[in-house]
Amino acid sequence: MLAPVVAFAQEAAPAAAATPVPDKADTAFMFLSTLLVLFMLIPGLALFYGGLVRAKNMLSVLMQCTVIGAAMMIVWVVYGYSFAFGGSTSAYFGGFAKLFLAGVTVDSTAATFTDGVVIPEYLFMLFQMTFAAITPALIVGAFAERIKFSAAILFSILWATFVYFPIAHMVWDANGLLFGMGALDFAGGTVVHINAGVAGLVGAFMVGKRIGYGRDMMAPHSMTLTLVGAAMLWFGWFGFNAGSNLEASGGAVLATVNTFLATAAAVLSWSLVETLTRGKASMLGAASGMIAGLVAVTPAAGIAGPMGAIIMGLIVSPLCYFFVSVIKNKFHYDDTADVFGVHGVGGFFGAIATGIFASSSLGGIGYADGVTMAGQLMTQLTAVAITIVWCGVVSVILYKVVDALVGLRVSVEAEREGLDLSSHGEAAYHAS
Repeated sequence: MLAPVVAFAQEAAPAAAATPVPDKADTAFMFLSTLLVLFMLIPGLALFYGGLVRAKNMLSVLMQCTVIGAAMMIVWVVYGYSFAFGGSTSAYFGGFAKLFLAGVTVDSTAATFTDGVVIPEYLFMLFQMTFAAITPALIVGAFAERIKFSAAILFSILWATFVYFPIAHMVWDANGLLFGMGALDFAGGTVVHINAGVAGLVGAFMVGKRIGYGRDMMAPHSMTLTLVGAAMLWFGWFGFNAGSNLEASGGAVLATVNTFLATAAAVLSWSLVETLTRGKASMLGAASGMIAGLVAVTPAAGIAGPMGAIIMGLIVSPLCYFFVSVIKNKFHYDDTADVFGVHGVGGFFGAIATGIFASSSLGGIGYADGVTMAGQLMTQLTAVAITIVWCGVVSVILYKVVDALVGLRVSVEAEREGLDLSSHGEAAYHAS
């Protein structure tokens, strides 16, 4: 009679709350997404920007993207992860608790958007690390062909410390200021694209124009490489957007659908605008439209519906084209790879449009309880404004600090020779 009594006692005892265990499918999905975002930076972004500059500066862009990415990976694990996601209750700063990855182990987990569903914290840390690595590298396209290598690296580290990490905490940490306001940014419209676009615009003004800008031929030296890089970015962006769902679930599938559709619509839209205004559609325009569509849909990837994503893609290209072809010429700033015109403007539009196309009446996932479209739009505008002001003001200060410490620009002779030889002592191409 003993065994049945024991069995009954076990059945009657209250079940202890089980500790959530990462699902292997979610873990594999996030592992793949992390590698895809790395692929966006090296070789994707490096080749995209490299093709847009003159041949004598090709390697300088490849080096800047590569070394900035490597530097940010080290900075991230030393203090960046803690500053962004260290568990602090501050609305602006993640704290010091996870410096040098303190407390992050093979057994620690990070929460997802579903109660009781977790992923390994190491994996969450690495996924966010790839975002931190690519964002400063986006900025260098604005002042390519005349920036000192040391200045690019130093600025990137300082900028990540005082701009990227705080904004990432504000937007994506549960205790963050913009998160608490209810701002919607699924995969980085404010954190990545508005941030990089604003910093790029400030840099274009503060570093100054290239020698001969507006007079000499400065056409991209290889649209072939630019398209290869753009295609790699589109491919890797599925990790960027779908991975931001943190789970291999329907939200990731929606983000994947929207990443296809918004980008395709933007390619067509840019090509059409060029045909109507210039009489010909260019490969540079199609590649620019590709990036513009990806940028616009980033904050809305897991939030808008497929038709909303298409509309966003159709609208963003004319907006970016106007800034690239009209506004840049009107204000005479030299944004080499149109970082502000595509990432900044596309980011502004995407962040605001997310507030519209989140509506369930337009096919989106809907708003939080009690939130209206007008209320969400005001929240989105506030988040955009805070990001612009924070990034703009701090970026000005950091450019001045870097200029005082190492100088921003190479010499006139070095710029004319080309940064490949003058900064790195090698050339991308050799005559046979």
